[in-house]
Amino acid sequence: MTPIDRIRNFAIIAHVDHGKSTLADRMLQLTGLVGDRTMRAQYLDRMDLERERGITIKAQAVRMPYRAADGGDYVLNLIDTPGHVDFSYEVSRAMNACEGAVLLVDAAQGVQAQTIANLYLAVDAGLEVIPVLNKIDLPAARPEQVAEEIAALLGGDAADILAVSAKTGEGVPAVLERIVERVPSPGGSRDAPLRALIFDSVYDSYRGVITYVRVVDGEIRPRMDVRLMATGFAHEVDELCVISPEPVQTGVLGPGEVGYLTAAIKEVDQARVGDTITAGADPAPAPLPGYREPTPMVFSGLYPVDSGDFPDLRDALDKLRLNDASFTFEPETSAALGFGFRCGFLGLLHMEIISERLDREFDIPLVTTAPNVRYEVHIDPPMRADDEPAVLEVSNPADLPAPNRIAEIHEPVVDAMIIVPSDYIGAVMQLCEGRRGDLSKMEYLTPERVELRYRLPLAEIIVDFFDRLKSQTRGYGSLDYEPAGLAVADLVKVDILLNADPVDAFSAIVHRDRAYEYGKRMVNRLRELIPRQMFDVPIQAAIGSRIIARETVKARRKDVLAKCYGGDVTRKRKLLEKQKEGKRRMKNVGAVEIPQEAFVAALSVGEDS
Repeated sequence: MTPIDRIRNFAIIAHVDHGKSTLADRMLQLTGLVGDRTMRAQYLDRMDLERERGITIKAQAVRMPYRAADGGDYVLNLIDTPGHVDFSYEVSRAMNACEGAVLLVDAAQGVQAQTIANLYLAVDAGLEVIPVLNKIDLPAARPEQVAEEIAALLGGDAADILAVSAKTGEGVPAVLERIVERVPSPGGSRDAPLRALIFDSVYDSYRGVITYVRVVDGEIRPRMDVRLMATGFAHEVDELCVISPEPVQTGVLGPGEVGYLTAAIKEVDQARVGDTITAGADPAPAPLPGYREPTPMVFSGLYPVDSGDFPDLRDALDKLRLNDASFTFEPETSAALGFGFRCGFLGLLHMEIISERLDREFDIPLVTTAPNVRYEVHIDPPMRADDEPAVLEVSNPADLPAPNRIAEIHEPVVDAMIIVPSDYIGAVMQLCEGRRGDLSKMEYLTPERVELRYRLPLAEIIVDFFDRLKSQTRGYGSLDYEPAGLAVADLVKVDILLNADPVDAFSAIVHRDRAYEYGKRMVNRLRELIPRQMFDVPIQAAIGSRIIARETVKARRKDVLAKCYGGDVTRKRKLLEKQKEGKRRMKNVGAVEIPQEAFVAALSVGEDS
């Protein structure tokens, strides 16, 4: 049993690709947990998707034994966190299980947008922040200048900032020593009633729900009766383990320690992230504060390609929801796509990851509709009894009321922080102005680097804004954003009609100035994707009853004159008129066949702008 004053809980936080997982790898080697023969890059990233993309999606906890320079034996609980803005909720959850944070900064790129955002999260959580400069072995490294940037951000002396190379291991032992010196030991009492915070959970087909906990007070032991305070589920602990870095069974988890338990939890809703586990015999009087519920920012419909997969899709979403508290879903029906779910995500990368996990882990091919945000629609007539206009929340364009019933539409806006080299200010400002952005602040961090603050509509940045920013700044620009409420906007719904029938899956809510551009792009794309029928198929884009764009898929033409050679022209004319009449009759009763591939291609996220 580890004395509480010998435990150190810390997270590694940084901007995307600044070396968090590589630093974690070196720490695992230095503490002797992983030998050179079994070592692999991104050791703590367990998902194939993480390894393929080179990013961390899920925060991972690991327990490391460490003998400090003073000869004391310590237990270091490390949490390796994601860096992408879509997974900042994972970072905030990890910080609530720690007392310290290692703030990693790339010595070549310097302070980036998410460096600052993650630092604010750590300060708000009351953590001891240890700044570390990484990648000092790169030819483009600027350790002195970047150390000055960090010192200006944090205060203190630039000379005290540790410089390391996570790739080669240079300077990493000093980081471990600094963690032992500076990060405070956790609070809590072994004698108090048990309170343990659930900070993550995953579903296992054989063992049920595996619950990752950080013990705050008391102790957990195997065969002990425990109860989840929010859901009321009660059972004895079947298995109690620490991750080191593979699961190792333990006889007790005390205050400040991190591990996982199984307790025959079969239903995914019974072990929610942020819930408090307490003892069944001597329960705690009050639960822990838990976590703020994340707010989905981006909404999209997920429909199974095969409608028979709908029950399997529901089960798969339930299991993913357990592991990812920031993901929400509810059933919906589309006339074109059948039964599916309207899902809420923190961002576009989050949406891509969920779709890909459903395809890989559960083998369910999907059609994903175009991403939308949630709008607040104020209805004027009819009025309610108190003469206040009714308010609807709309995340699906098909649910938008008729234009004559809408008083005004409010759209979500964000405060975006963009850090770019000063050479690219003009290009970035042009990009933001083109996305209806309002400049609120511009500040030079150094003579070469500028911080721009913009108020931008969320709908304008969810699709390809980040890609455009990277291409405009040759990869040097960085973006972070946070919600900033709602603002009134001149928005309209663009409907796509095939053979005069609206197809709800292709509808979109766009700004009035962009409506023609969106309609023209969609009808051109559908003209290429929809196969020719036996009759002409008009494809139209409409705002209400007004058509703003049109293309036509020409009919297949059978050569009815092939068997006519010579003879009277009236015979040929009679055959052509008969064919024309048949096509007109077919057009009246015929439904347009839209192949599944056309939906997938037309609704693909990476749409051209």
